[in-house]
Amino acid sequence: MDHNRQLDFDGLRPPAAGLTPAHDDWRQRVRQFVDSEIAPHIEQWNRTGTFPDEVYSLAAKAGLLGMGFPEHLGGCLEDADLYHRIIMGEEMHRLGSGVVFADLATHWIGLPPVANQQNERLDEEVVRPVLAGKKKISFAVTEPGGGSDVGRMITRAERVGSSWQVTGEKTLISGIMRADYVLTAVRTGGEGMAGVSLLLIDASAPGISREPVDGLRWYNASLGTIRFDRTPVPEDALIAVENKGFHALAQQFNVERFSGVAAALALARVGLAEAFEFARQREVFGKRVIDHQAMRHKLVDMVRLLRTSYAYLDQCVERFNRGDVPVMDLGLLKIQATTTLETIARETLHTLGGTAYQGAARLERIYREARIFAVGGGTEEVLRDLAARQLKF
Repeated sequence: MDHNRQLDFDGLRPPAAGLTPAHDDWRQRVRQFVDSEIAPHIEQWNRTGTFPDEVYSLAAKAGLLGMGFPEHLGGCLEDADLYHRIIMGEEMHRLGSGVVFADLATHWIGLPPVANQQNERLDEEVVRPVLAGKKKISFAVTEPGGGSDVGRMITRAERVGSSWQVTGEKTLISGIMRADYVLTAVRTGGEGMAGVSLLLIDASAPGISREPVDGLRWYNASLGTIRFDRTPVPEDALIAVENKGFHALAQQFNVERFSGVAAALALARVGLAEAFEFARQREVFGKRVIDHQAMRHKLVDMVRLLRTSYAYLDQCVERFNRGDVPVMDLGLLKIQATTTLETIARETLHTLGGTAYQGAARLERIYREARIFAVGGGTEEVLRDLAARQLKF
């Protein structure tokens, strides 16, 4: 047995009964794309916070964008399951950065409700071009005054003649600065979850303005704010049923959490593999770092955390694939994965010490960005309250 193999990125992923040779083939397809089209440019793209639009068309040609979408709309691998999505998230973060994934994968959240609409106009104008890498779509839910509280949403759509008119603001939206279309959660009815609908809005429509979010930026410069000032939207841009959009939102959130978990645990593996490599080579006080008992125990504890998180992930995937939707466990899984990432990011950075701050490791970036995983897609507090309701406290 190659013991070094157990301590690299691949070896740190425990075996899972649900992973098949078809998943291995998919992993190799994604890995080849990452190695050939992303890896040579990743440092530059990290610095600029963006990447060329050409990457979308390259990903489409490689068969990545269409995964899981109907073939008659330009998709492929219609029988893809959650592991295909998880593997994409893992491989896209194998370089220790999500600068590409944050934009390239937004259509997995925003496009399925549009494709399910079976609207010929939307299929031709939106679905096909997005899957071909020619157009881009974002999913806008979060508002400045609401955050994770979807029930407080105030962006409103009013009927004006045979169309809608939208007024409001969304912020912290992934990919919004380069999006051609925005699947937007709007209030069309009364207060609370019952009055929420989904509209597909052309990002070039009148009354729309966009700006990037400055400050503690996650991944890339396409994260931003979009404002609607009496923006006209065609009547058939209503996705799903009026005032019943929260159900579609919940479905997307549940699936999105798997991508977030995959990304978090992949970054944890990147950091841990780098810490093992350093600890086996660096000598302090006359012996390798890994030969000091305190450091060995620290590294073993991180392996334990990682394996525990993957066991929980694999259990949730198995349940989801057989038709169960374990809402409570998906929330707790996200908490488990993000706290695991934060712990491993901190402890692996500590293992490398000053070396991690000299540009020779990816750990410094992972450490800086770990906290956003605990905030995006539902904060820990919101998810704990969700779990408490499910447990009927």
